[in-house]
Amino acid sequence: MPTTTIDRLPFTGDDAADRLLVSDPLALLIGFVLDQQVPLQKAFSGPIELRRRIGRLDAKEIATMDPEKLDTAFRERPALHRFPGNMAKRTRELMAYLVEHYDGDASRIWREARDGADLHARLLALPGFGPMKAETLLAILGKRLGVAPAGWEAFVPDHMTLADVDGAEALGRYQAGKRAWKAVQRAAGKG
Repeated sequence: MPTTTIDRLPFTGDDAADRLLVSDPLALLIGFVLDQQVPLQKAFSGPIELRRRIGRLDAKEIATMDPEKLDTAFRERPALHRFPGNMAKRTRELMAYLVEHYDGDASRIWREARDGADLHARLLALPGFGPMKAETLLAILGKRLGVAPAGWEAFVPDHMTLADVDGAEALGRYQAGKRAWKAVQRAAGKG
């Protein structure tokens, strides 16, 4: 599979945080876990801040970390998420899954995928990932990071996703579109 052609994902407005999302697959997965009920920028800044608080991002260490210590790292002000205790738990669950299934190496999820269908199934199996997150991450992998196993395009949404965000202007369009979609869902009684 091709290697990454970019050095950052412009999701946070912080160059170091945006670079970490590309250089550390674990950071990208943690950002996706945190990406709910908080602004996108907050969610994807979480991995770099978590790294600052606990020393490094290592799936095995986080999976076996004292749950109270991880909870404290999430709650330290400013909290890493609107629901820090729940997100500490979800992050720990993801890390345990990665240790059990991929020996803690997040990149194996896509490096070892046989094809797009296999990659999609692997992403859907991750704790905290539903269809929308799995498809968006697959789109980022294929469109932005050069991870394009045969047939990956079949699992990518046909609407704008984070994979289409290449700068501040595109991020604004993406967020405006997402707000409009949520308003339609609320009006229809679905959200």
